[in-house]
Amino acid sequence: MKQFLQKHKYKLISVCSFLFVLLVWELVTDVFHAISPLMLPSPAKILETFIYKLSGGTNPDGATLFENIWASLKIALGGYVVGVLIGVPLGVGMAWSRRFELFAKPLFNIIRPLPALAWIPLMILWLGIGYRSKIGIIFFAAFISATVNSYTGIRRTSQVHLWVGKTFGAANRQLLFKVAIPTALPMIFTGLRLALGSAWVALVAAELLAATRGLGFMIQMARMLGRPDVIIVGMLTIGFIGLLLNTVLEKLQNKFVKGAKKG
Repeated sequence: MKQFLQKHKYKLISVCSFLFVLLVWELVTDVFHAISPLMLPSPAKILETFIYKLSGGTNPDGATLFENIWASLKIALGGYVVGVLIGVPLGVGMAWSRRFELFAKPLFNIIRPLPALAWIPLMILWLGIGYRSKIGIIFFAAFISATVNSYTGIRRTSQVHLWVGKTFGAANRQLLFKVAIPTALPMIFTGLRLALGSAWVALVAAELLAATRGLGFMIQMARMLGRPDVIIVGMLTIGFIGLLLNTVLEKLQNKFVKGAKKG
């Protein structure tokens, strides 16, 4: 028993903190009634609503929880993948090539401070109010983090390693793919995880654009109808899916990055 506690003590601490929050939540809502259920429903009510939406209930947004999750995943992952596929090569290219950096970095530095939500009017003008405009908003949310971290990772490549490679006759392309990119992989994966978080943050805003399905749409409908239980179910679902996807990226990092901490 002592060995089990010693081995899993950090996980047990995390579980205890979660249970403590649930206990306090239950006390202030169902036991002492310190907060109105119209403001904050009890954990039992949240669980009841979650089961209802999960088992096929469509109120108040006209879709089941699985339908909303699938709609949101298509938007979030679609924009995320496009942002990563463009952002990572752009960051690597700017860091590796001085000429390309002089060409691309000034424009990127103008775009970089703009929040993803600022692109909503242009996305509507350019792409309408359908699926593509939502992808565009998520793209900008993910693109910046992927680019910045890829750029930083390549810039941190040890000059000694590059010098050794040149000494042994490595070409510029070999130095990039055999030395610089493997060295930068931890930072690149950090960028991928940050980009994923940014994509989920922008999800609710993206689904304001004439959506009929999605977790963001579900939250907005619940807000207008005064259903805090559905709002919290939507928020928790977004959080848990984000945690799951982040865990997948962490496992991939542990697998492909030499020296990464095994989890």
